[in-house]
Amino acid sequence: MTTTSPDLTTTAGRLADLRARLAEAEAPVGTDAVEATHAAGNLTARERLLSLLDDDSFVETDALARHRSAEFGIDSQRPLTDGVVTGYGTIQGRKVCVFSQDATVFEGTLGEVYGEKIIKIYDLAIKTGVPIIGIHEGAGARIAEGIVTLSMYSRIIARSTTASGLIPQIAIVTGHTEGVHALAPVFADILVMVDGQASLHLVAADVVEKVTGAPATPDSLGSAQVHSATSGTAHATAASDAAALELVQEIIGFLPANNRAEAPRAEAPEATAADGELDTIVPDSGAQTYDISDIIRRIVDNGAFFELQPHYATNIITGFARIEGRTVGIVANQPSELAGCLDSVSAEKAARFIRTCDSFNIPLIEFVDSPGFVPSEGEEHGGVLRRGAKLAYAYAEASVGKITVITRRAIGAAYVLMGSKDLGADLVFAWPTAQIAVAEAAAAVDKLSVDEADYAEKYLTPYLAAERSLVDAVIEPSTTRARLVDGLRLLDRKVLMTPPKKHGNIPL
Repeated sequence: MTTTSPDLTTTAGRLADLRARLAEAEAPVGTDAVEATHAAGNLTARERLLSLLDDDSFVETDALARHRSAEFGIDSQRPLTDGVVTGYGTIQGRKVCVFSQDATVFEGTLGEVYGEKIIKIYDLAIKTGVPIIGIHEGAGARIAEGIVTLSMYSRIIARSTTASGLIPQIAIVTGHTEGVHALAPVFADILVMVDGQASLHLVAADVVEKVTGAPATPDSLGSAQVHSATSGTAHATAASDAAALELVQEIIGFLPANNRAEAPRAEAPEATAADGELDTIVPDSGAQTYDISDIIRRIVDNGAFFELQPHYATNIITGFARIEGRTVGIVANQPSELAGCLDSVSAEKAARFIRTCDSFNIPLIEFVDSPGFVPSEGEEHGGVLRRGAKLAYAYAEASVGKITVITRRAIGAAYVLMGSKDLGADLVFAWPTAQIAVAEAAAAVDKLSVDEADYAEKYLTPYLAAERSLVDAVIEPSTTRARLVDGLRLLDRKVLMTPPKKHGNIPL
């Protein structure tokens, strides 16, 4: 059987030639690679985008791009797409720009044209003010193309820096990603990794082994579990490609298109009666604990709370929810972990999340129950002052609406850093169970030679703070949702004038 070439002197022939080229771009290194990807239980780079986006919404850019290098015999292979699929489409009807890296082309390495395609789609996202979602899987620079590949990495990182705080950036790591290749996804506002198949690390495992003499693998260096529970680099993990894409579809629903837009509002649930169970949720004894998530879910719409970094710095909780259909960012001490004490990693976790919310006009709600910072030499040597200062800086700098609810302890430094009135909270509510003080009773007894019970009765209450206008109201816990609804409605109109400056210098 012979294959005849289309007659390129005719329109029909030229159309047939175009269709053949586009078909080749859908399987740039052949159908065997597609079948092998499916056999491993994964989607191809193109299928990931098609699954992420609304049906029939994907518009591809640069499908016919090929590399132009002739060194080291690389010109004998010039697959279409050059290893990355780029374009734009919609998610839930909202425009997004996207790219998906293809590890079947040149083993997932980045070349000049590959880099140019990512830079081009970044430029389009920045110009049009829409989110960009990148699906990452790559083995570093394409050595055969030389140092121009390093230039591409620099340009991609520069674009990501320009986009930061301007448009939401979401990264999904689906496979092995190492070297400079692994830096780009870390710039994203939200990073999702696929458990069991994704890895993210800067130095190759064989180099680590050679230098340290200790065994190393991509998983030991940077698996999804490592980055979700140990390094804190990943915000969420998923069990498969498909699950990761569904997760991102949910996340994008909480975010606006850009820094001048408002996040989409969901239909608000019908008004509900005050939740009387909140009035008894804080234990009578300070020695008893409770789960702050139980409070959050009773207050937000439909009990739905999307927690980020749930396995990292678990003494503080961060995540998205909705109140009256409006996206809110929630930061909360978790009294069931380290008694709600702050430490270096929890302060950084909260600071990063606060800055993400402030970048994209998402109001902040803080639930406070913390006796202060973990007292230890390790914390002091680990930079707790500098890292705690990040939290204070991030909150003070944030210009979005900010509401604080003190459920129990707001003691010493925890009071200052966790959404205090003078740090910049617009509204501060305290429950009758709140203890707002410089020190807990045991510490005060040592310093002041007073009776512990007398100190607790007089000073471990919310009322001295209320007398000094450090809280706006002491409220019944059951009324908290209603207070937040009213406060958020008011803060929609918040205008804050800041002194002109290039930028502040957060204590990094």
